[in-house]
Amino acid sequence: MELLKNERLDYVNDSLSLIQKTDGLTFGTDALLLAGYVRGRYKRGLEIGGGTGIISMLLATRGKVERIDTVEVQGEYAELIERNIALNGLQEKMTSVHADVRDIKRDDEYDIVFSNPPYMRSDSGKQNENDAKSAARHELNGSIDELISSGAKLLKWGGSLVCVYRQDRLIDILSAMRDAGVEPKRLTFVHASAHSKPSMVLIEAKFGGKSGINVTRPLIIYKNGTSGEYSNDMNYIMDNGSFPADFYP
Repeated sequence: MELLKNERLDYVNDSLSLIQKTDGLTFGTDALLLAGYVRGRYKRGLEIGGGTGIISMLLATRGKVERIDTVEVQGEYAELIERNIALNGLQEKMTSVHADVRDIKRDDEYDIVFSNPPYMRSDSGKQNENDAKSAARHELNGSIDELISSGAKLLKWGGSLVCVYRQDRLIDILSAMRDAGVEPKRLTFVHASAHSKPSMVLIEAKFGGKSGINVTRPLIIYKNGTSGEYSNDMNYIMDNGSFPADFYP
């Protein structure tokens, strides 16, 4: 497949080929962990903010979700997802949808909705001159409340909503989930090392779930320091595409 001048081809987990934009946000640990955090098997899934499509691709190739609609509001990235789907032969498992999730009507219901949403408010932090990078990092296309409520309205009763988010905005996302009728049920803090503060948090919520959350033990990425050798848990995730069993109470 021909690449544009601002693109590169990478080979990532699960023998996937991934076209990425050299001037955009690229595949990172948060996407890998979100795909691993999804448990069970689902028939229909929806990703909010697909980016390159890598999270949906990982879930599709691992057999965690049979059919996925990957919604992306930015046209150039919706097209990029289409190309990555074709490149990896996933046309029967994935569809790229160029749309704002806030505009999608509840014609269909999904068993699972998942997202790696922008972490920063639109009025916080220095925005990148690159529009795509700014949209990926800042809430330029909907607040966390709007994204969570939009995802919740498309879920089946008892369906799962799974997100990765920044730890300093934990209260914001938990409040948004409860207001939308999706009850947080499982939460995991992610630390670079055993001696560092959490850098992100993974959350699974259930549409119509009862009150009560299980906070798992933390996930430590590196054995020593903030780089170098992966921890045993991280090696397990890399090898198996899922978290160790005790992260799924």
